[in-house]
Amino acid sequence: MIGVRNGARSCARLAAVGAHVPERVVTNAEMAAAVDTSDEWIATRTGIRERRFAGPEEASSDLGVIAAQRILAAADLAPDELDMIITPTASPDHIFPSTAAIIGERIGARGAAAFDLSAACTGFIYGLAMATGMVETGLARHVLVLGAETLTRVTDQTDRATCVLFGDGAAGALISAAAEDEATGFLGFELGADGSGGPDLILPAGGSRIPALSKPSRAESCINMNGREVFKFATRVMIDSCTRLLEALEMDIAEVDLLVPHQANIRIIDYAVERLGIDPERVFNNVDRYGNTSSASIPLALSEAHDNGLLSPGDLVMMVGFGGGLTWGSTMARFEPA
Repeated sequence: MIGVRNGARSCARLAAVGAHVPERVVTNAEMAAAVDTSDEWIATRTGIRERRFAGPEEASSDLGVIAAQRILAAADLAPDELDMIITPTASPDHIFPSTAAIIGERIGARGAAAFDLSAACTGFIYGLAMATGMVETGLARHVLVLGAETLTRVTDQTDRATCVLFGDGAAGALISAAAEDEATGFLGFELGADGSGGPDLILPAGGSRIPALSKPSRAESCINMNGREVFKFATRVMIDSCTRLLEALEMDIAEVDLLVPHQANIRIIDYAVERLGIDPERVFNNVDRYGNTSSASIPLALSEAHDNGLLSPGDLVMMVGFGGGLTWGSTMARFEPA
């Protein structure tokens, strides 16, 4: 699926970004003390040096609340002005109620519509597309898209193939309405999914297929990943999705001020950067410090790029992700803070 803006009533503006990560830093050395691995093995194959673990009493909503408050503060927007909260997450507090509804209640946005979105690591891009649609059809003025994850709770910490990859965190963006002569906003989206690859990246238990009452095994209760197949999929779709979007927009990669890819593996990112032909200086990476935070990954990088002065008002930013489903997506937007 691909779409570009055409005759919208208003413009969906990327108005603010923000993030929050847990305090606990878990280094590769600490991982190596628990499983058969090493700092060199992890860093060479993934680019990850450390990641954050939520505390024993912290759930995804706890991280999300702080991130949401920071985003609203950056936009100088009161919680009761939010029309909708979309929370992409692969590790919700519960199957229901939604983590988005819990976050909305805790930040004081009790009148806002709220729901969770399941597209794994591509969830933030999907959420941005939904928020843009809501704003540009006049159904909402302010939509908070907030990825919130505690993936370490659903990762087998004895499996070196997965435990070294994932971390916890929350991050997102505020999408607000603006007149078309005042902002550029989101120029377009390219989204897709291939369900045949679902078994390659899956959390088997917890739904109706393998319910909790069936007392699933440890393996069924944790993330299962076919690393080789996911790597092949990711390197292909990141390039293809960006290329299709650029072609639809009749743009060149040289026009992009900042590329923010999903932070899963530095080798995947480096391969995509080389094939796309974008200057590595215009690509933001923080996978070394946070690992893969799934739906929080792209907005966490976006927020950190902004905090470090690498994302400025007026910059054209391209975001691209991939994840379980298997899903993928990319978008192009101009950063226009409130």
